[in-house]
Amino acid sequence: MSELTLVIGNKNYSSWSLRAWLAVKQAGVDFTEVRIPLQTPTSQQEILRYSPSGKVPFLQHGEVRVWDSLAICEYVAEQFAPAFWPENPAARAIARSISAEMHAGFPNLRENMSMNCRARLPGKGMETGVREEIDRITAIWRECRQNFGSGGDLLFGHFTLADAMFAPVVSRFVTYDVKLEPVAKDYADAIWALPAMQEWVAAAQAEPEVIAHYEV
Repeated sequence: MSELTLVIGNKNYSSWSLRAWLAVKQAGVDFTEVRIPLQTPTSQQEILRYSPSGKVPFLQHGEVRVWDSLAICEYVAEQFAPAFWPENPAARAIARSISAEMHAGFPNLRENMSMNCRARLPGKGMETGVREEIDRITAIWRECRQNFGSGGDLLFGHFTLADAMFAPVVSRFVTYDVKLEPVAKDYADAIWALPAMQEWVAAAQAEPEVIAHYEV
């Protein structure tokens, strides 16, 4: 098949784009990146040139078209990186479960702690329900590290799609200076230190666009 094309939004703000981008990057495959700034008068029209859902991210691989970040991550694992799901069946089941939970859940965190790689907003966003969701996330991280993480610094030791799904949460915790227990902090630091993650953050910081809604 031909080279991959990944369509994403602003790196500073688009958490769903980060998940798919990080999966493709960590898989080590060549791809063409198409970045479409969000919330402009032409954003929707430009996105619809690629994505039938009208949303980013979107992946094109030859004739294959994939949209939604979790679906893209699954496709990348199937095609290029089967180790993105743990080999052990129990670990793999947990990895899939927490990835789906991240994909579908944590609405208070999303609403009150928007991803903004450039900003530093310590103490902001801790509204009703956010602390409970942070506690759930750190419990997930702690349990995975303790039960499956002996082979490295990430949730299941090596990089998996679960790490891709939680990477934007790490960015949020940096932005809002969320204090973490030692196990969770060590994991967050490991994700933040990934070369691909640092590449994304550097590009986000260089973007000229400002979306006022995410700057509050």
